[in-house]
Amino acid sequence: MGGYASGKYSLALCDRCGQRYQYLVLRKEWTGFKVCPECYEPKHPQLEPIRTAGDAVAIYEPRPDIIEPVTVYLGAPGNSFFASVGMVPETPAQAIMLDVELGNVTVSLS
Repeated sequence: MGGYASGKYSLALCDRCGQRYQYLVLRKEWTGFKVCPECYEPKHPQLEPIRTAGDAVAIYEPRPDIIEPVTVYLGAPGNSFFASVGMVPETPAQAIMLDVELGNVTVSLS
């Protein structure tokens, strides 16, 4: 029991036009029909799915070099050197002294 017959003398009908052809002349389309050479239509490229490459995968547990800002409060809690009347700031009541030896320091007053 070894496989199928070759079909070199067989006849078959075209699934599209219904004409009789030799079995080996018929071609199988992407729709699954066995059709004659005149009825054969290749699959249109728009019917193919667009193949795109996937996004790059991030590395596992990265350790980026981040310089985080440090917030330093001057004075005791509730004691503020800065005061204002409405939207107009007042002049500081005390002199503000800051002595730091850390390297580069950025001071922002808000």
